Amino acid sequence: MVVETTETTPPKTALLGRWIAGFWISFLSIVFGLIVWEIAARFFIDPFFLPPVSAIVAGAIELIERGLLFQHIAISLFRIITGFILGSLVAIPLGLIIGSYMPVRQIFDPYIHFLRFIPALALTTLFLVWFGVGEVSKILLVMYSTGFIVVINTATGVVTTHKNKKLAAETLGASTWQIFWFVTVPAAVPSMYVGMRLALAGSFLVIVAVEMLAAESGLGYLIWTSKLYFRIDWMFVGIFLLGFFGLLTDYAWKMLGRHWLRRYVRETANY
Repeated sequence: MVVETTETTPPKTALLGRWIAGFWISFLSIVFGLIVWEIAARFFIDPFFLPPVSAIVAGAIELIERGLLFQHIAISLFRIITGFILGSLVAIPLGLIIGSYMPVRQIFDPYIHFLRFIPALALTTLFLVWFGVGEVSKILLVMYSTGFIVVINTATGVVTTHKNKKLAAETLGASTWQIFWFVTVPAAVPSMYVGMRLALAGSFLVIVAVEMLAAESGLGYLIWTSKLYFRIDWMFVGIFLLGFFGLLTDYAWKMLGRHWLRRYVRETANY
């Protein structure tokens, strides 16, 4: 008896070809957008308000020659990544506990849903008074904005774990700890993954606002102080770099999901 099988997973060559085609489509889309921007800024819009792309590149080169650009990039990325990682390390265990135990959820829910509606920007001055004007206050503000997103998504992933999975594990003789570690946590990984991805974007938003108000370095500081010199091109350099590094970190996060967490977030990491 011959059993016919159908291949559900495309071969690697087909996946590679699909990836290359998608890359070129995105690349050409970016090039087309930059060309439209250059033409519009040169011929239809006052360059003072919207500098052409070539002027923005020249502004970036000037900042590099002055030894400023890489310094601003490094300090902003340090604040973002450090705050994001520390915030996630605190938020994930807390979210797992809150989602698993109703009494703990009832204790923490009022605080979480009260504080998460207070933006980090509103606490900037208070954090500066409490923790000083150094890096600690800025990193803690990123942790603050990151933590609530990750906590809520993680707890939601735990709460929405299908009961049949837990019952099946219990029927097979699994202990409460084994059910938590081998059933609940893997089921919550997709929600954790999405929460951390959203929190990463939130980290960029917070650090720019904080650097504009209470910093002497960073891309937000560069954008804010450029107005003093009427350097709109420098503003766009900072804005472009924020978008570029945001895109880069988001892409890296998707690659992490597709390769290291493929078993859990195969569908979630596709967009």
